[in-house]
Amino acid sequence: MGCSCMKPRIRREDPAILAEQTYFNVSEIKALYDLFKKLSSSMVNDGLISKEEFQLGLFGSSKKRNLFGDRVFDLFDSKNDGMIDFGEFVRALSVFHPAATQPQKAAFAFRLYDIWQRGFIERDEAIKEADLKGDGRIDREEWECFVARNPSLLKNMTIPYLKDLNMQFPGFYEVVSEDIEDNATGIL
Repeated sequence: MGCSCMKPRIRREDPAILAEQTYFNVSEIKALYDLFKKLSSSMVNDGLISKEEFQLGLFGSSKKRNLFGDRVFDLFDSKNDGMIDFGEFVRALSVFHPAATQPQKAAFAFRLYDIWQRGFIERDEAIKEADLKGDGRIDREEWECFVARNPSLLKNMTIPYLKDLNMQFPGFYEVVSEDIEDNATGIL
């Protein structure tokens, strides 16, 4: 009989199953696991990425909080439990894979800009030209039209373009590039 104060056991997902559910292949998932291990143990070695560890990976500091980092964390944390497990990490990163479709990337970006999570982006949250209906907010349909006319808005949502993020988020890029280069042959 276990104590109720014990931490739940972390279930490690099968890389082959994650490969079927995402745009990553098994070897890419194994490389991502190495990155995940590094991030998830940067403050507390518990097999989960906390918001502070996520911020540390993005900004090089767990104390440097901002709305962008919080929103991205929330989108990665699909279970809404305040932590990111490996499956959530891989599935969220999958939208950044070159094979992910523009509508998938646009949907992620829409959720990112929908700060209040109301199903629309308010005028103070985004560009006015996207408000085709002139009602002061941008719904998903308007957003998809806007992105179709301005595909460069999604250029940073593809893994090959992560080097462009290096100027804004140097800590994250360094961790990603070092881990993928050094540990591409790692085994889970």
